[in-house]
Amino acid sequence: QVQLVESGGGLVQAGGSLRLSCAASGRTFSSYAMGWFRQAPGKEREFVAAIIWSGGNTDYADSVKGRFTISRDNAKNTVYLQMSSLKPEDTAVYYCGDLTVYGGIWSARGNYWGQGTQVTVSS
Repeated sequence: QVQLVESGGGLVQAGGSLRLSCAASGRTFSSYAMGWFRQAPGKEREFVAAIIWSGGNTDYADSVKGRFTISRDNAKNTVYLQMSSLKPEDTAVYYCGDLTVYGGIWSARGNYWGQGTQVTVSS
């Protein structure tokens, strides 16, 4: 399986920016896509963004379109999430996943996630 290590979370004021990184290792050749989900306290984990390794096609949740940008560095097996115009409702633990999609629904292969990184946006 693919091992994932996230970094880059922190505390930022509303309107600010953060960049998250997710480094993949292991069986990366078998990965179709990678991306990010997030989970706020008391809420279910929700899809944020995904990028397909081959071709670089991207997909975003409506709530982050126009504010977040996902990108990849194939040589480094690393995926980035540039978050701008952050809002307090973006506060959550952000999880990186080795993703797959079926019927337009993204999920993590084997339900395996990185350790997560906390993003806190103050108002």
